[in-house]
Amino acid sequence: MNVKRNVKCCRICFNIYESEIEICGICSDNRRDTSLLCVVANETDLATIEKTRAYKGRYFVLGSPLSSLKRQPTDTARLSELEKRVRQNKALKEIILAINPTPDGQAAILYLERMLKPANVKITKLGLGLPVGGELEYADDETLSSALSGRK
Repeated sequence: MNVKRNVKCCRICFNIYESEIEICGICSDNRRDTSLLCVVANETDLATIEKTRAYKGRYFVLGSPLSSLKRQPTDTARLSELEKRVRQNKALKEIILAINPTPDGQAAILYLERMLKPANVKITKLGLGLPVGGELEYADDETLSSALSGRK
């Protein structure tokens, strides 16, 4: 049962990984940009972002259903760990809230923005709108509105 013994939760970002070292490969990579912190809901979202190879910063995995942030924010996720990480990282310049734009996700984003505002660090969200290759005539009203308001 080497898998059971080697699967760990990173003590820095809370990503699940398989290794014999105490922190994950992302957190131990000195080439990663420590001024960027991407907050994701779960390990799957982290893996999806990593697959793009477009992001070179660090991560933080909340690890709790976002719907629970609405009901009992102090009892869920890893909010105190996130606050501590943000406070301790003096190089931090931007926090990216990479949370799904569901109603629960939007509520979580609002909560996290309020919680992290005192850190005086730029807080951004993922852009929303039309997918690459999508056609306007098939877009719903909300997606099209978001694409218009988030235009570059």
